[in-house]
Amino acid sequence: MPDTPPVFRFAPSPNGLLHLGHALSAVLNHDMARAAGGHFLLRIEDIDQTRCRSEFETAILEDLAWLGLHWQEPVRRQSEHLDAYAKALARLNDLGVVYPSALTRGEIKAAVAAVEVAGRTWPRDPDGSPVYPGRERTYSAGERATLLSSGKAYAWRLDMAKALSLMGDDRLTWTENGSGPEGETGTVVADPAAWGDVILSRSDAPSSYHLSVVVDDALQGITHIVRGRDLYHATSVHRLLQRLLGLPEPLYHHHRLILGADGRKLSKSNQDTGIAAFRADGRTPAELRALIV
Repeated sequence: MPDTPPVFRFAPSPNGLLHLGHALSAVLNHDMARAAGGHFLLRIEDIDQTRCRSEFETAILEDLAWLGLHWQEPVRRQSEHLDAYAKALARLNDLGVVYPSALTRGEIKAAVAAVEVAGRTWPRDPDGSPVYPGRERTYSAGERATLLSSGKAYAWRLDMAKALSLMGDDRLTWTENGSGPEGETGTVVADPAAWGDVILSRSDAPSSYHLSVVVDDALQGITHIVRGRDLYHATSVHRLLQRLLGLPEPLYHHHRLILGADGRKLSKSNQDTGIAAFRADGRTPAELRALIV
């Protein structure tokens, strides 16, 4: 039987205009798919309906078409597949590795401050945010039921310790064909514990990035994930969720980030680095490609 062609994807969120960093990721995915005789897919990650807007999605499609990129139809929109994420969350609940959490940002901040005032260090995840205290992790069935019926806003979090215990002695790894922040490549040992009890679903968003991205990649048959190094460490969480849910393991390629004049990664709020700004200036797709690749 012939080998299955590789499948790449570009998955922007329509919460702003695309910038040069997005252009690099989109072009790399598109060109690597073409070079490998594979498929290039476009996914719109629009779960956060408070920030995502249809005009931004329209702008994304226009920018990518202007760059000369071609993708397979139909475009997958996460907002049209909420049932898939709900089923994945239910599966994790059946495994006993999720719990409802209701601490507010203020309560988390107070818990962290109390520990640090005492001279101790509160653990932080790879992005620098305090790890969730996990107060509700040990709730009894009755306490959990009370929380769920209280009317308070709550999120579903992954019980990291329980999830890792299901892995037994198996080592979680991924194959890195690009490079991490410290030049890591080849077989990389995952460290999901560094993230603590990550959010999988919130009251205002039916799925988190972590959960939806692994579900979507599996359902779309994505074999190669090419994305920026800012998501390198998140791969540890994704590999754990893939194992828990019995999903296939893609190959990963994390690429360099394009930085702004201040040395930070680009933001959608920086309109001067947007693809639309280059179009408005009369620049050509070839000029933009020469700038980023």
